[in-house]
Amino acid sequence: MSDTHYLDLPFFDARHRQLARDLDQWASETLPGLHGSDTDTHCKALVRALGRAGWLRHAVPDSHGGALPVLDSRSICLIRETLARHDGLADFAFAMQGLGSGAISLAGNEDQRARYLPRVASGQAIAAFALSEPEAGSDVAAMSLAATPEGDGYRLDGTKTWISNGGIADYYTVFARTGEAPGARGISAFLVDADTPGLTIAERIDVIAPHPLATLRFTDCKVSAAQRLGDPGQGFKIAMMTLDIFRASVAAAALGFARRALDEALAHARSRGMFGQVLADFQLTQAALAEMDTAIDAAALLTYRAAWLRDVRGERATREAAMAKMVATEEAQKVIDRAVQMFGGRGVVSGAPVERLYREIRALRIYEGATEVQKLIIARELLRSA
Repeated sequence: MSDTHYLDLPFFDARHRQLARDLDQWASETLPGLHGSDTDTHCKALVRALGRAGWLRHAVPDSHGGALPVLDSRSICLIRETLARHDGLADFAFAMQGLGSGAISLAGNEDQRARYLPRVASGQAIAAFALSEPEAGSDVAAMSLAATPEGDGYRLDGTKTWISNGGIADYYTVFARTGEAPGARGISAFLVDADTPGLTIAERIDVIAPHPLATLRFTDCKVSAAQRLGDPGQGFKIAMMTLDIFRASVAAAALGFARRALDEALAHARSRGMFGQVLADFQLTQAALAEMDTAIDAAALLTYRAAWLRDVRGERATREAAMAKMVATEEAQKVIDRAVQMFGGRGVVSGAPVERLYREIRALRIYEGATEVQKLIIARELLRSA
């Protein structure tokens, strides 16, 4: 396990420290033996394994198979950081179970929670969060997927894209325009099972770090009113509440990637012979390692402050989560780039640990709100409180 001194910070309880240690041991013993013939198969295997081992129970409340009465941001962050340090796709698999079911935990009625959450917690159902559209990514209020009232339900028509777990999910939490008011106030949330007539996978999307991604097409796709989450027009609020919980966990995943890169760089610097000494003997190397270590510590403090504020103070922590996400992902990119540089040619060999990390980290600076969007959020919250 990497340096764990941060677990002694007052942000954590004894159960958090034990959770991190237990998961690290499980990941070390289990993840290397999990393989799939392709990304989809591997991701499904990871979800099942995480479910069997009980880790997915931290993605839902205990009333429906979860580990704790309410979602605990610090636990989610520690799980994501630990998994990311071991295996980027394992982190992805856990994160999407939480993100795809978070809206149900927060806004679902008893019937919806009973139908979906236990299966998410056990790994029997794969969840997905369908928010982005071809012309509505950072500007969520610009979405155009239409949910038109029809009979005792709605008819969905339009497209969603960049949907994680697209093509392998058993259900999608879908946000669509119902038109109660202009902009964000006219969006509602729906649960759409993957086998619903009218929902098709229009395109699979390949990215530099292999994850299941797809474009979804809705054509005369009918869902009952019982599949709507919360009240009409509350979809944007539900989406933002969900993202507020999981945005800090994106920062935690970046921490996991950065810690792994530092571990790899340290091991390489101490063993790589050069000019009659080892790479770690050079002051330039020592300066780089110092900067990497300091960047990780600073990002960790921001990340776990945001999670602590939500868990202990009961605060929404929108500003703090945005700071954590921005700093952790940007600094992790720098740390990993330094590690690649330290490895020289070996660092860009396909499949090398630091090369994989280089591909993994790039997406985190974009998804769940790009760095530029986090700056806008921070400034908006700052101006609001001034």
